[in-house]
Formats: sequence, structure tokens, C-alpha cells
Amino acid sequence: MQTTSPWAAHSATIVAIEPDYAGVSTYHLRLTDTAVRAAYACAPGQFNMLYLPGVGESAISVSGYDAANETWLHTVRTAGCVTTALERLGVGGHLALRGPFGVSWPIERQPRDMLFVAGGIGLAPLRMAIQWAIRERTHLGRITLLYGARTPSTVLYPQQLNEWQQQGVDVQTTVDRFEPGWTSHIGVVPALVERLNLRPTETIVFTCGPDVMMRYTARALIARGVARTAIWLSMERNMQCAVGFCGHCQLGPAFICKDGPVFRYDRLAPYLDIEDL
Repeated sequence: MQTTSPWAAHSATIVAIEPDYAGVSTYHLRLTDTAVRAAYACAPGQFNMLYLPGVGESAISVSGYDAANETWLHTVRTAGCVTTALERLGVGGHLALRGPFGVSWPIERQPRDMLFVAGGIGLAPLRMAIQWAIRERTHLGRITLLYGARTPSTVLYPQQLNEWQQQGVDVQTTVDRFEPGWTSHIGVVPALVERLNLRPTETIVFTCGPDVMMRYTARALIARGVARTAIWLSMERNMQCAVGFCGHCQLGPAFICKDGPVFRYDRLAPYLDIEDL
């Protein structure tokens, strides 16, 4: 969506809310103005600033598009003032949206294997890229998703994971803690990388999740022969302005909101390897 100012906010309505698990829901937002709605466009990996007057705003990745209802999906964890207020609005509630912002995933038709690696709610920023890969799979190599959650009850989009599997994606899931009925892997995501049937020189990797997961996932992939320049990651920091003015999301010389959130691994490796930075 092109606007005259990155500060321009547009009215949006909550059309539907899908509860994912305790404290996490996916909101279907429809832009109110028809002209704005028609002009809006978002690439996989970008984010919006969701604004609630009198409360504040929060950076939320766009996790999908429902063409039938003309709604953009945002998967939100209730964790602060803005997201708590958003939860209270409910279906029919109104808020403001500005964006989209940020660098998207480098998706392109190439006969390479696509490996998606996600941890927890980090699957949300990857969702649109995975859906794109499924639509374009005749032009790509193998499509694989490695996904880890804390427990089986906190697996994000479980129904969609099954659908992706049926659509030809090799979906492998793991959890940190076992619960009765769980039949898949137990352990950390990087362990899945070590067991993966990988073609390292023909693979491009998109990963999003906790920093520690991405750090060790990248190391495991590099040890298997994947080039550092073939690994892309999406960073999460406290983004308050979305245009690099406030400095809250600075990591080394980069601003996550403006220069990211998607970065090639070799650019951020010196900073990603510093714990708690």
C-alpha cells in the first residue's frame, strides 16, 4: 500500500478472531475505506503497526490473506497493553493500521529446495511464504517445514500443518515437553536439522523464532554445508516507530523495523552470536 506518509493510519475492523491457543489468536482485519483496501498490498514477511487510540500501537507480522473476505490476518500473542486492549475489542471492534513495513522474504521461482524452520509463534511470519511456495511448487524443489513448540497444546495452526502435509510439504514437528497423545518428535528444532535429508548446495532457508533457536539452527545448517548466504531469518525486537527513528529496535548497525525484519544470516551473524543482545 502506497501512502504519502509512513505515519498515515487507516481504519480497520475486526471481522473474525480465531483462537489458536491460550493467549494467542489470529485476527482477521478488513480496511474500512474501499479505496485503501483496494490499494493495500503486503509481501510475505512484512508487518503492520496496529494502533489503538489512547493505548498505543504494536508491530504485528501479517500472517495471511483471506481473499474471499478481503481481510489480512495477524496472529497476536496477548502480552502487553496494546495486545490486551486488542483482545478486549472483540469481533466488530475498530482500530487503526499503518503499513506495511519492513523487508519481505526473498521468494523467487528457482529450482531449489525451500526449508522453513520455525519456533513457537515464529511460524506466523512464515505462513504467507509457505503458502506461496505451495502455490509455486511446480517451479521449486522440495518444500520442508521444521516446526517446534513448547508443548503439543501450543502448536500453532495444527489444522493447517496437516493441510500443508497433504499438499506435499514435508512437515516435521517437535515439542520441548511431552503430553499424552503426542506421536511426533520431542526435543529442540536444531536436532531436526541434524536428521534432515538435506541437499545443502540446493537449499534456501527461511527461519523465524526465538534468537537461540535461530542461532543454533543456523550453526547446524552451516555444519551440514548450507551457505551462510542461503540462510534468511526474521528478527523480533521492540519496534515502536517502524521507520528507524526511535532506535528501540537497533541491533548492531541495523534497525530491525527499517532494514529488516528479514535479514540474510551473514549480515547479522556477529550480533546474533552474542547472547541477550
